[in-house]
Amino acid sequence: MRVMIAGGGSVGTAIALDLADRHHDVTLLEQMSSHAERLRSLLPGVNVVAADACEYVSLVAVDLRSADVVIAATGDDEDNLVVSWLAKQEFGVPRVIARINNSRNEWLFNESWGVDVAVSTPALITSLVDEAVEVGSIIKLLDLANGRMKLIEVTLAASAPAVANELTLDELHLSDGVRVVTVVRREQPLSPTPTMRFYEHDHVVLITREGAQQDCADAFIG
Repeated sequence: MRVMIAGGGSVGTAIALDLADRHHDVTLLEQMSSHAERLRSLLPGVNVVAADACEYVSLVAVDLRSADVVIAATGDDEDNLVVSWLAKQEFGVPRVIARINNSRNEWLFNESWGVDVAVSTPALITSLVDEAVEVGSIIKLLDLANGRMKLIEVTLAASAPAVANELTLDELHLSDGVRVVTVVRREQPLSPTPTMRFYEHDHVVLITREGAQQDCADAFIG
């Protein structure tokens, strides 16, 4: 798979190294020439180009149209939006992933800006903090399908209907807009089955459609 990464900071370089190790064809664009020169020696197997990824001519030069995935990973949200829009609208890249640096800008990172998947580090860290202290609350982990689907987690309390009533997954009658992805119990991931029962302190990870979270609340929070 051919991947183009915008941004040679710590995030972009870590992604580039990991993808190169997985034998992907990786090109990294770094605006600062001196930094790009250093990265060439630090990133074996990665094509490091000294160029501004926000410039159309730079993207033409690296043949962006042939890329399978673009990752906008700079430390500037405006730059990431510009890269995403150009990649999708001008070059027709099938999959565009964008980094969100400031969670207040999260609402901008959608299909109108060419973003297929938005990854918000601040929001993810907040979710992980919430996960550590919140029982009986819905914690959003990730937006999928341009925000139309959400990956969420619920840590079950003893009072949760699924626990208190000893209901199986099949007996919960979850709507078509809700799917249980996995259940983590005593640090072990379990594949959901129709006869699975739920217990206090289970971590239930679900994919839900936008607006279907109430079904999750009715089953797993009460």
